[in-house]
Amino acid sequence: MALLCYNRGCGQRFDPENNSDDACTYHPGVPVFHDALKGCTKGRHNSEKPPEPVKPEVKTTEKKELSELKPKFQEHIIQAPKPVEAIKRPSPDEPMTNLELKIAASLKQALDKLKLTSGNEENKKEEDSDEIKIGTSCKNGGCSKTYQGPQSLEEVCVYHSGVPIFHEGMKYWSCCRKKTSDFNTFLAQEGCTTGKHMWTKKDAGKKVVPCRHDWHQTGGEVTISVYAKNSLPELSQVEANSTLLNVHIVFEGEKEFHQNVKLWGVIDVTRSYVTMTATKIEITMRKAEPMQWASLELPATKKPEKPKEDTAE
Repeated sequence: MALLCYNRGCGQRFDPENNSDDACTYHPGVPVFHDALKGCTKGRHNSEKPPEPVKPEVKTTEKKELSELKPKFQEHIIQAPKPVEAIKRPSPDEPMTNLELKIAASLKQALDKLKLTSGNEENKKEEDSDEIKIGTSCKNGGCSKTYQGPQSLEEVCVYHSGVPIFHEGMKYWSCCRKKTSDFNTFLAQEGCTTGKHMWTKKDAGKKVVPCRHDWHQTGGEVTISVYAKNSLPELSQVEANSTLLNVHIVFEGEKEFHQNVKLWGVIDVTRSYVTMTATKIEITMRKAEPMQWASLELPATKKPEKPKEDTAE
């Protein structure tokens, strides 16, 4: 009966009765995948099958490490907006904190060039002067008239006595509350009050004006951009608590922008800050929870309407 030889490099069948010491040519060492080469050693054929090689143990260390690292990246995941009712909101009566103001080099250079800092002596002299220059704009809100000479002192000024308000996409003056969503329409609204023009800064003080602004968000932050040139850091202030934001910006020496926002979500005040550049102010608020906000402002709660009673004819 012919048996199969299990010596490496042989693989032939042999008769055990005729198995001599030089009948087999094989490799005594480990295989290096040179099957085309002949064996290098002479010996007897071997009919015993060698044991199966032990398979290396597959370690799961790498998978465990990935699962351990997973929570570190969760803050970058943007979850779908939750219902507003499901968000745990701290009390709106929390104390307000002034956010850190970071002044960009571009703003510092612009203020130095235009000499708009509060310590500038030339601006102080101009404010103390009673002379009105031709072309000076009226400081009353909503008035677009300019000073053309002594006759302008007798003109009736039609203006808004209140302040501009921007809320939930609508724009209006607090004095007449004619709401519109279009910025240009808002600027063109005729005043609701009549009186005298205010030509000088001394009489009018800072002029409250609307500014174009927008917002965007990432998984962990919400950023509001207010487009106001040459803002004055020493006269501006942005304060917030977990759910409220109050913005007060003085720019170009004589203009003011105000905005109060009841935030849709909750922020971490300690990790929020303001960046002031020569052309805009960016308010970066860190979200308390990495999730998508449905809007910037919390919608106003609607009072339930009373059912109408049927009246008999």
